[in-house]
Amino acid sequence: MEILGIDIGGSGIKGALVDIETGHLTTEKHRIATPKPATPENVANTIHDLITHFGWKGQVGCGFPTPLQHGKCQSGGNLHPSWKNVHVDELFNMKTGNDFSVVNDADAAGLAEISFGAGKGKMGVVIMITLGTGIGSGVFIDGKLLQNTELGHVLYKNGEVFEKYAADSIRKREGLSRKEWGKRLNKYFQHISLILSPDLFIIGGGASKKLGKFSDQIKIDIPIVAAESENEAGIIGAAMAAKYQIK
Repeated sequence: MEILGIDIGGSGIKGALVDIETGHLTTEKHRIATPKPATPENVANTIHDLITHFGWKGQVGCGFPTPLQHGKCQSGGNLHPSWKNVHVDELFNMKTGNDFSVVNDADAAGLAEISFGAGKGKMGVVIMITLGTGIGSGVFIDGKLLQNTELGHVLYKNGEVFEKYAADSIRKREGLSRKEWGKRLNKYFQHISLILSPDLFIIGGGASKKLGKFSDQIKIDIPIVAAESENEAGIIGAAMAAKYQIK
């Protein structure tokens, strides 16, 4: 069975049909630049164009880069302030006629890894951490998703959240070496480990390809592995969210 998976990002919106039994893409990925400004109307029009490209009439799963509650945006994230309080699934359904399951993008990436990647068959508490513009998280308990955890927003100090201190975008902005950045991440992972006592961390996002360059600075007793799905994780996980009808 195939489902269309869509991954919405700050710079691009990409999608492909996914075989939900194997996790393999059955079409080439198609990418459209995220519109500027990324308002609800503009993004919905882009989603319509993407679905038209595939000629898709069925179910759609969508990874979305904001905090969500049952498909409703809790903030505009890095897209646009006007997204706050918008029901994304309902908006996209009205624009396209397709039935949508919309989940946070880090939850989507985690679903791909739990279903087909580094987290497959792992019991206990598994945490997917995506390191990019921000810090995203997907928490799984015996393979079941605990939605919308937003662990990048836990406080570091003086009211500052950890993603403003340790995201990959901060490393680039401040010109930190991988070793310097790893020391910041060490504080973050020690904090999350204390709170949740996970059995495994999976690192996603662009930083997953460079894990060996900073992981030695993270001094915890919990295994840390790189995500296996890489750039396809958001698309695959979005399709899995639709399979399980997560909203």
